[in-house]
Amino acid sequence: MKLKVFTAMLICALVLAGCSTATGETNVSKEDEQNEVQPIAIQGAMDVEISALLEEMKDYKEEQHGNYTFYIGKIAGTPVVVSRTEVGMVHAAASTTVLIEKYNPKAIINQGTAGGHDPDLHVFDTVIGTEVMNIGNMRTEHLDEGQGMKPDEWLFMSTDMREDGEEVEYETFESDPELVKIALSVADQYKYGEVVEGKVGSADFWNREIDRIQWFHENAGTSVEEMEAASVAQVAKGFNVPYLSVRTVSNSEVSNDNIEDLETAGQYGAEYAVEIVKAMSK
Repeated sequence: MKLKVFTAMLICALVLAGCSTATGETNVSKEDEQNEVQPIAIQGAMDVEISALLEEMKDYKEEQHGNYTFYIGKIAGTPVVVSRTEVGMVHAAASTTVLIEKYNPKAIINQGTAGGHDPDLHVFDTVIGTEVMNIGNMRTEHLDEGQGMKPDEWLFMSTDMREDGEEVEYETFESDPELVKIALSVADQYKYGEVVEGKVGSADFWNREIDRIQWFHENAGTSVEEMEAASVAQVAKGFNVPYLSVRTVSNSEVSNDNIEDLETAGQYGAEYAVEIVKAMSK
């Protein structure tokens, strides 16, 4: 009798051990699966910059975190999360932080519209921002009362990041080189203008003074300006998430196009972002 009881207990123990092992293997498998399906994140500040992405996804789930909206779905079978960041540097930084914490994207494509700084760029041309720069991060030299303001003598400041306990200064933030290559590989599919590499300048400032625009272009080397990219790049850098900047020119004071079309530029830029996502998925 004792032998039978012992045998039964031994069998139960072995079965439980097997279940425990199987459960452990399942957990690892789920973790690996989760890593494999990290989404590609695509950002736009306004509805006109993300509407084409939502149309491409067709079926998607909308989620709200604070004041920020995220749309979860697929493009060409690839998991994506589309983020409407809202307009401005603070919104961009906050929504990007939420994006990374909640969705763990494997890459961030920050795309949308921009104003032209380079006179050789025309409305609907698209800039692959190999670099982005906070052109609102500036300081002035001392002037006494009554000496006025000298904006053309303002000095650009670097951005400080703490990495491994050490402070590192960045004058600009670079887009991920591999993502730049992928974006350029589908440039021939963009039919609405030229696709060029350039520098994107960001600030909570809409410049329409031609002398001021030319000053930025000459002193900072900016191709276009907008209000989000540098904040997104800085947060992405802080979390070690690969980042790409893509901006379509919606207006320019220096190209003599006499066109200002935010909605169309937003549509064209988002369509190009779709092609980039498809190329990333190959």
